[in-house]
Amino acid sequence: MFRCVPTADRETQLRDAGAWPVAGVDEAGRGALAGPVVAGAVVADWCTRLPWHDSVRDSKQLSAAQRERLFPLITDGSAAVGVGVVDSEVIDRIGIAAATRRAMLDALHALSLQPGYVLIDWLTLPRLRLRQEGIRKGDALCLSIACASIVAKVTRDHLMNDLDARYPGYGFGTHKGYGTGEHLLELAARGACPVHRVTFRPVRLVVGGLL
Repeated sequence: MFRCVPTADRETQLRDAGAWPVAGVDEAGRGALAGPVVAGAVVADWCTRLPWHDSVRDSKQLSAAQRERLFPLITDGSAAVGVGVVDSEVIDRIGIAAATRRAMLDALHALSLQPGYVLIDWLTLPRLRLRQEGIRKGDALCLSIACASIVAKVTRDHLMNDLDARYPGYGFGTHKGYGTGEHLLELAARGACPVHRVTFRPVRLVVGGLL
């Protein structure tokens, strides 16, 4: 796995060039079989490195406990934080790529402070009228994107815990809707529930009686 410590180097370059403030954007749940796709947007306001910055990584490289510890530090220590949530019904209707971009736009629109420049993990947003940059492995390289990835992941995990209580038996609180062996077994045994993404192949096979 690609591992490094995210830095604020790109954000600092943009600040020095007059593009400030800078927002980082990332998503969680794009590859899941159930539940929403969630995006986080974090506006960097860090002229100096804060103590907790050294603990920030791409959310996939952190444990759930580490993400939970960092979440309030990010929300309290950033200039603005926004979240966008697009549910499984919309994902099935417009496709996961469009739904992911919609969640990212919603997260940016939810910010209390409009950024002057947006850094996004991998993607770009054609409908966004702000200057932007899609950065490959941005969640591992850019501090603001890594922070956004943590916000998105923790928010989505909490939503999946709620869905676990609403639809018990599938294990949403454990696997968070991803296609683990446990999830596929329960899906085959129980059939799809209302928050499964029926256009995703494993779910489609179960709904069609082919799995």
